[in-house]
Amino acid sequence: MRLFVGVWPSPGVAAAVAGLPRPDEPSVRWTTAEQWHVTLSFLGEVAEGDVPAVVEALSVVSRAQPSVRAVVGPLTSRLGQHALVAPVAGLDDLAQAVTQAKRDLGQPVEPRPFHGHLTLARGRGRRAVPLSLPGQPVSASWDVEEVALVRSRIDGKGARYETLEALRLDPRPPQP
Repeated sequence: MRLFVGVWPSPGVAAAVAGLPRPDEPSVRWTTAEQWHVTLSFLGEVAEGDVPAVVEALSVVSRAQPSVRAVVGPLTSRLGQHALVAPVAGLDDLAQAVTQAKRDLGQPVEPRPFHGHLTLARGRGRRAVPLSLPGQPVSASWDVEEVALVRSRIDGKGARYETLEALRLDPRPPQP
């Protein structure tokens, strides 16, 4: 099964993102509120029998990491040419801890650096997101109190996500 570790935005953040303009642009496919998340680490294909070991490794991470404040904004931007995103700051240490757990499980680590973001739209096919779309102001934040192990399924309507396990972070106050 195809898995990733991520965090879900709060309802208030989802409402702020939902309020962004979504012009009728045939070259992009807009994501839905059910798809909005920040991927901390993509795990790829994981055998069902290996999921308990992944959950255990993530539980070690969650017990050691304090809750954090995630900050969205200040402007929407393109990530590469094919994605319109709302940048999310404040999750770097958490993403690094998840990546270390992935390494400890013997899984390959992605060579690209972590860039926290909520994906708002993707270019259809191999089209680039038009340069007229980025630059919308967005400002929101939330206290991230858990990480989720999420199953991703791709179909004709895009990605569908199912949380397999939600793991609470250490309840210390959020770190700035």
